[in-house]
Amino acid sequence: MLKSLTKKGEQQNGQKTDEKEMSFIEHLEELRWHIIRSIAAIVVIAIVIFLMKDLVTRVIYAPRYSTFFTHKLVCNLTGINCEIPQFKIITRALGEEFLTHLRTSLWLGFIFSFPYIFWEVWRFIKPGLYENERKAARGVVAICSLLFFCGVLFGYYIMAPFAIDFLAGYSFGDTNDQTVMLSSYLSYMTMLTLPTGIIFELPVLAYFLGKIGILTSGFMKTFRRHAIVVIFILAAIITPPDLTTQLLIAFPLICLYELSISIVKRIEKKEAEES
Repeated sequence: MLKSLTKKGEQQNGQKTDEKEMSFIEHLEELRWHIIRSIAAIVVIAIVIFLMKDLVTRVIYAPRYSTFFTHKLVCNLTGINCEIPQFKIITRALGEEFLTHLRTSLWLGFIFSFPYIFWEVWRFIKPGLYENERKAARGVVAICSLLFFCGVLFGYYIMAPFAIDFLAGYSFGDTNDQTVMLSSYLSYMTMLTLPTGIIFELPVLAYFLGKIGILTSGFMKTFRRHAIVVIFILAAIITPPDLTTQLLIAFPLICLYELSISIVKRIEKKEAEES
């Protein structure tokens, strides 16, 4: 389905393009500039976020408080007076707060620049597609960006508060007053949001694999049980060791897997009608 990127001058569905054939070195040079522009976008947005320190700290620390949206929603729905475990966040190294602020700005810079980064990726691979493939993939940047942000928001509003509550309230021995390292707290927040956004791209991956014939709906149905086991293992790896959080990440992944089966099945049906 995919053309070689070095054959830009070949015929595309009866129409020839005016694009010249590019050498391997020219492709590497083009790829280098796509990467440079993507990194530049991350850095620029990270600088802007770095200068908005008060807003960033409110966003990062919000899931640990009882006033957080998810906590209030759960309390209102259940009618229970939810008590959120309290803990102190400390630093033990000189400059740790500055470095943590810098790290936070960078990963937030990546999150907010994701649509542009994916657009750069799309610009690089687009010349290697046939015209009908370009039309079929129309809107892919918007769809991928939407899925990514849905995943990040799911991690921030669902996974993070439950995981933090569980870990902060868990005690082993005589440990009444918990103190948490700032770097540890940030690592958990990153782990609970960024990977979730990437995992939510599963339907898009299934679409492209289905288009090039690598993935079939029959294969996905046959190995559905195996996939569910893998999803639970993956959820156990990327989340803290509590069943509630693992179920919270596993359930939407299973739904995404079922959605991917439907997408691949539609591709097969469409190709069968065209043949």
